[in-house]
Amino acid sequence: MRVHVVDPSAYTPPYDHALCAALAGAGAGVELHTSRFAHGELAPARGYERVEDFYRLAARLRDPRARRAVKLAEHVPDMLRYRRAACAADVVHFQWLPVQHLDGPLLPRAPALVLTAHDILPREAGPGRRAAQRRLYRRFDAVVVHSQHGRARLVDELGVDGQRVHVIAHGVLAHLAGDAPGGEDAPGGEDRAARAGGPDEAAALPSETDAPVVLCFGLMRPYKGIEVLLEAWRGIDGAELWVVGAPRMDVAPLIASAPPGVRFVTRYVGERELRACFRRADVVVLPYREIDQSGVLFTALAFAKPLLLSDVGGFPEIAATGAARTFPAGDAAALRSELAQLLGDPAARAQLGGRAAALAAGEYSWDSVARRTLALYERLLAA
Repeated sequence: MRVHVVDPSAYTPPYDHALCAALAGAGAGVELHTSRFAHGELAPARGYERVEDFYRLAARLRDPRARRAVKLAEHVPDMLRYRRAACAADVVHFQWLPVQHLDGPLLPRAPALVLTAHDILPREAGPGRRAAQRRLYRRFDAVVVHSQHGRARLVDELGVDGQRVHVIAHGVLAHLAGDAPGGEDAPGGEDRAARAGGPDEAAALPSETDAPVVLCFGLMRPYKGIEVLLEAWRGIDGAELWVVGAPRMDVAPLIASAPPGVRFVTRYVGERELRACFRRADVVVLPYREIDQSGVLFTALAFAKPLLLSDVGGFPEIAATGAARTFPAGDAAALRSELAQLLGDPAARAQLGGRAAALAAGEYSWDSVARRTLALYERLLAA
């Protein structure tokens, strides 16, 4: 079976790499069609071919605004060129489509055309984006989501035919963990981090500390609920909170008003530093106001770290496995209470971490994800 995985803007390189390597390991011939990742080194392709055939001019530019403008100019020609290349594939599996109101007519004709809906609906959406996304879903033979919550939203809110919506778990990003527990030898993207660009751009990682560490990792965006976490941290003593990742919002007011014990690193964090952060963390907290699933969550599982999650999207489905606790989204007092309990209970943290390691080796392993994904491809081709 010849499979093309397509992520034009390289939004989620860790996920793309893990999926392609797993599909190749299960016997498929796999090509990843993407663009050069501008913000750091990636894990080497393992068993598949990485083809950087999108945005080749934009990739040479350092200025973000110039790069965005050139990417937009290159988008239609690159999609048309890829459409010709897609004739060699049995399955074309898009991970992201960055210009949704244009992309529908540009999609290739393939025996099986699949989309993974990493974002069920556009966040921070401009006019018409919701309608454009609805039209786009209808052009695919199958849409993959990472949670039952995501499936329900597609079917109930957008009217996507339930027969075409398939729940396949987001695999644990074990290759990011290196030799950490639950990992393997070894990239980022939307959920891992992003390039430098905020205040404190040259900030080093927090220094070693004997205090327990709570880690909030990933791109800083309004829906991530960082202000709720900072409010919850007031009254937490004897521990440190690390907020690490590049900002996609104005974080200066958050930094200025942060309570004692909070350390910010507002820049791109590469894989080596990512491993240092997660290895040192005693608890990983994701106080999101909305989400379907999160690559940061599946990175924390790779490190067998206790998770404290807001009760949104697919997060309660992870908590139901015993690998995480949840609190009501936006409730700083409830978050403070859960943080205090976990920080004061090493046995509870160990129990959560043990369940996380079991998930990484079991139902959320990439072997399991690859089997289910290939089974979907085979059903579509048979039909």
